[in-house]
Amino acid sequence: MCGIVGYTGQRRVVPILLEGLRRLEYRGYDSAGLVYHFNDRLVKYRASGKLENLAAVVDEHVGVASFCGLGHTRWATHGAPTEDNAHPHGDCTGSLVVVHNGIIENYSALRKELQDRGHIFRSETDTEVVAHLIEEHLVDDLPAAVRSALARIEGSYALGVCWARRPGTLIAVRNHSPLVLGVDEEASYMASDIPALLPYTRRVIFLEDREMAVLTAGSVNVLSIDDGRPVDKEETIIDWNAAMAEKSGYKHFMLKEIYEQPQAIINTVSGRIIPDTGRIELPEINLTDRAVQNIERIALVACGTSWHAALVAKYWIEKLVGIPVEVDIASEFRYRKLLLNDRVLTLSISQSGETADTLAGIRLAASLGSKIVTICNVVGSTMTREADGVIYTHAGPEIGVASTKAFTSQLAALFLFTLYLAKTQGTINRERLRELGHALVGIAGIINSELPLLQDQIRNMVEDYYDCRDFLFVGRGLNYPIALEGALKLKEISYIHAEGYAAGELKHGPIALIDRDMPVMALVPRDSVYRKTISNVEEIRARQGRLVLIGTRGDGHLSSLTRDVLYLPEVEEDLNPILYTIPAQLLAYEIADRRGCDVDQPRNLAKSVTVE
Repeated sequence: MCGIVGYTGQRRVVPILLEGLRRLEYRGYDSAGLVYHFNDRLVKYRASGKLENLAAVVDEHVGVASFCGLGHTRWATHGAPTEDNAHPHGDCTGSLVVVHNGIIENYSALRKELQDRGHIFRSETDTEVVAHLIEEHLVDDLPAAVRSALARIEGSYALGVCWARRPGTLIAVRNHSPLVLGVDEEASYMASDIPALLPYTRRVIFLEDREMAVLTAGSVNVLSIDDGRPVDKEETIIDWNAAMAEKSGYKHFMLKEIYEQPQAIINTVSGRIIPDTGRIELPEINLTDRAVQNIERIALVACGTSWHAALVAKYWIEKLVGIPVEVDIASEFRYRKLLLNDRVLTLSISQSGETADTLAGIRLAASLGSKIVTICNVVGSTMTREADGVIYTHAGPEIGVASTKAFTSQLAALFLFTLYLAKTQGTINRERLRELGHALVGIAGIINSELPLLQDQIRNMVEDYYDCRDFLFVGRGLNYPIALEGALKLKEISYIHAEGYAAGELKHGPIALIDRDMPVMALVPRDSVYRKTISNVEEIRARQGRLVLIGTRGDGHLSSLTRDVLYLPEVEEDLNPILYTIPAQLLAYEIADRRGCDVDQPRNLAKSVTVE
């Protein structure tokens, strides 16, 4: 998420910072800022909205004789997208500033501790605590002060730091958030992605987690954050074109975002659940324990992929909490008699927070007295402003039109919300809460380890399926919504007619479509409905349907039914929907790519649907 650019060298810095930020606009952002050294002080400019607003503010200073600085485009997580919350952020003296991508998980406790010691905060962001922590340790040695501050910080971060007393010097730091350095004979650069560097150099150094670099004109020294020892780094010569560079080497944004899902899930749950203690923190939903205990019914409202996430949440909430749940497609929600009141919680789900149908639905629900909580990926969007409470997914900007990481992040947020409800309602004991919390946190690592093998297996089988005209996806229970989502992904980006069904419904009509030309992807984990799903698979096989099965590793029966089997590790049954989404996404991607489709911008579709 966001964009970082830094430069120190012999050229005037402001044009380089602005150009670098322009080349990172694809990442998504809602405010921008820059800072540069000038006459032993730091000069800082910030603006909300698009980069052109910042450019207008600094227009008369583009030619200023400064040769070192940092730029940033912010995609809001903590705090609204305002000028005050835009980066860079400074310490109490204004002589040190920081730009930051990522999430500081323990920022709330650190902020209170620093305020108690007299530090003055000027923003709502998590980033500002970094600047004040560095200030506490700063005497003469800037790298040492940064390292001491980072010892207190938990979370993900890519940081750029500059200090008025060290003109011409920048500090770059990486931990679970990308940062790349550029070098040439007269200058040094940093950026959150390669496109910002390509106009100036193709010699780059990739920082790894827990590494920091001290940049001066034409010199880069990399150190370990943990012990301060020098780290030998090799340069890489970039020969990508600009479009590929923006995708970090991935062929399409969609594939990049599929691979970003583990980190997106981590970002969504981090700091909100502490599995060992069973503690769940969702203060932003603005519901007291009494208000939660008084909920008699929940209405879930969403469109498209978000609606599929809502269908999964219905299973979770009714099973673990015992509250009745209704799920509505937002475009239909307003056009029936709504039985809503102050004892019904309306939960809206939207990646953008600007979906017109969903917005109209929550406005009607609010007028009927229902409290509104929204699950959203964009801080400051209309939906988050109008809701009573919010759960941000922190998936980062999603550029591919077909939603991937936003969907799995929504599922993670919904499961987190379910656990919160169950804990508050007292419908789950502490030991079970800990088990499910550990499983939720651990699912990201499982996905991360399975992704490369899954892609290879699916790529090897697409020759048999890429030219089909139709495709069915089937599942039961928790995996029925994932069958719907798999079918939607395939039709969105490959233009193949695809449908998702509850596997038990095949015999009520759709089984008439099954023949030797009909591919069927069936989700068959070893769960509570395994035997029922296998019976449905046998019905498909008896009619010569072309089966692709996704099941639990070690289930040898599946390979006796078809040669095309994708195995996944066994996880908590309730979390199968998150895991089983991944192969469905990859199948859609590989088929669309093989067909030569425009994967990232499929015809007739928009990322955010802001009209009814």
